[in-house]
Amino acid sequence: MQTQKVVLVEGCRTPFLKSGGAYMDLMSYELGKYAIQGLLRKTDIDPEAVDGVVMGTVISNLKTSNVAREAAVSAGIPQSTPCHTVSQACISANRAISTAFYQIYAGHANVMIAGGVDNTSATPISYRKEMQQKLFKAQKLKTTADFIKFATTLRPADFAPERPKVAEYMTNRVMGEDCDIMAATYGVTREEQDVFAVRSHHLAAKAWEEGILDEEVCTVEAPPNFKPVSKDDGVRGDSKLEKVSTLRPAFDKQFGTLTAANSSFLSDGAAVVLLMSEAKALELGFTPKAEILDFVFTGQDMETELLLGPAYAVSKLFKRNALTFDEVDVVEFHEAFAGQILANLKCLASDEFAQEKLGRDTAVGEVPMDKFNLWGGSLSIGHPFGATGARLLNTTANRLIKEDGQLGVLAACAAGAHGHAMLIKKYQA
Repeated sequence: MQTQKVVLVEGCRTPFLKSGGAYMDLMSYELGKYAIQGLLRKTDIDPEAVDGVVMGTVISNLKTSNVAREAAVSAGIPQSTPCHTVSQACISANRAISTAFYQIYAGHANVMIAGGVDNTSATPISYRKEMQQKLFKAQKLKTTADFIKFATTLRPADFAPERPKVAEYMTNRVMGEDCDIMAATYGVTREEQDVFAVRSHHLAAKAWEEGILDEEVCTVEAPPNFKPVSKDDGVRGDSKLEKVSTLRPAFDKQFGTLTAANSSFLSDGAAVVLLMSEAKALELGFTPKAEILDFVFTGQDMETELLLGPAYAVSKLFKRNALTFDEVDVVEFHEAFAGQILANLKCLASDEFAQEKLGRDTAVGEVPMDKFNLWGGSLSIGHPFGATGARLLNTTANRLIKEDGQLGVLAACAAGAHGHAMLIKKYQA
């Protein structure tokens, strides 16, 4: 089997909006549709040329369980094009991109769309198990007497919905609780977290003001009022350390250091990228942005290392490619929490962590902050669970071009104690 070089041609995302906003009346597949349509318009590629679509998602809707299919077909991709959906928590888009990569690399495809979507505003609400069982049995009711008898079994408590909880199933802790523990374990202070969060918002606001992020985002005209939305709505360019430092802890009310300001917020959106074999891209007249060189996925201990994915994944990626941060020009990490970012940066710079956890003699290295998340990150831009990985890839490539860099690394943590890191290179013919 002859392998093919895989390149990133382009990326596109919807604006990322805070949960309960303008996307409230949309289903996830519709957000995916907008992102794919934006990508098709941006590249002017013939939909018939697309060999497959892979989308990642976390909050699945039973009506559109293969959300990639509904998003792709409604965006104009032919029904003859196979589509499938993957899920791996906050690195679902990363997994979708890697799946598309392998298809191209192995020669099974030449043109793939990959990315992800989530709409937390449309989270399915269910009843408790007792009510679910009653409703399941009710499907067999036929006569009026059957329905009357069924009604007598219902109790007021049956109608109370089961509130969704973004918690780790194996530990029953929400991610913020784990991050509070991790921040304390690695000595990340409240002030450090607040300073980093303010930095993220200021950098994102600056990127929007300079028109940089406009190039990555498509306008969405969502029902019912079809008012154009073209900008992320969670960015607070006026954030001040004095103000955010007054907020109360959000998770551990007594000892915690995580707040609403230094944690990513629930958000909705979609992001996709167009991947091709180098030969097909050149044949179709495209100049690729970047070449995907390598990537890794890791798994850590769910009890103590839930959010340390970037430290493990970057270490593994760098070891495999004999790299250091000095040789990388652009670094983009998913910002689940400021505490999560800072803990990972401390672990990467720690000889002790390297020796005890990573099988290294010395630290992976300190991440130069003048290379790190310079256009903001998930804390400010937003984090639709299934979409962030595609945003990270496109942003890393765009930064390499604008900053005249050569190598870029992106990384993310995810529920289930997973990690991901990817190495890309600015494309050169």
